[in-house]
Amino acid sequence: MNYHTESLRNALAAEYVLGTLRGSARLRYQKLMMSNQAIAETTWLWEQYLNGMGQDIEPVVPDERVWQGIQEKLGFIEKPAPVAAPDAADQGKQSFWRGPAVLAIAASLFIAVLWSSLTQPPVPVVTHIAVVNDQQTNPLWLIEISDQQLRVRATDQLVALADKDFELWIVPANGNAPISLGVLPKDGELKAPAPESLKSVPINVLAVSLEPLGGSPTGQPTEVLYTSNLTTV
Repeated sequence: MNYHTESLRNALAAEYVLGTLRGSARLRYQKLMMSNQAIAETTWLWEQYLNGMGQDIEPVVPDERVWQGIQEKLGFIEKPAPVAAPDAADQGKQSFWRGPAVLAIAASLFIAVLWSSLTQPPVPVVTHIAVVNDQQTNPLWLIEISDQQLRVRATDQLVALADKDFELWIVPANGNAPISLGVLPKDGELKAPAPESLKSVPINVLAVSLEPLGGSPTGQPTEVLYTSNLTTV
């Protein structure tokens, strides 16, 4: 396989992180990560991206019956003895009330799902991602771009400077001057509305510059430290 092809690297990395790459193919990929820097970087990128998506999902506590069923199958607890079947008269009474009860439960679930969909804001669909590495290929920032949002996460590899800021720039493919996307976070993450320039300007690469506190005083990069390509999701 030609692992220099970006689309192939992304497809394999995504499958590996999701767990759908299995058997001998997974073992080969693990060996590739140890010997191929591009493969290792792409895998890290997809790990950060997919794991980050999980943080936006609200956890749901399973019903107690789910845990009971798991424990029974694993042999940790005994399965309860079967309940004796009711006689015909009892069955008739139960069936009389079962219909309205089922309808009531179904209606409640429908209302709950509808209310949840109306009250929860839609999660932005990420269209592009990028990883900014230093000269030793240590990842410093993970960047996610959607039509509505620019999201940047700093990694623990980043060494913050108290008297300097890092600024993110678009380097246009048409040769025009770089366009600022704002000051990067020194820890944690930053979410901001996606600038119109991300949609309207053909992007060659993203660049990170070292600037005085608050950002570039001239509107242009002072000292470019790193560049990164955008990857289409």
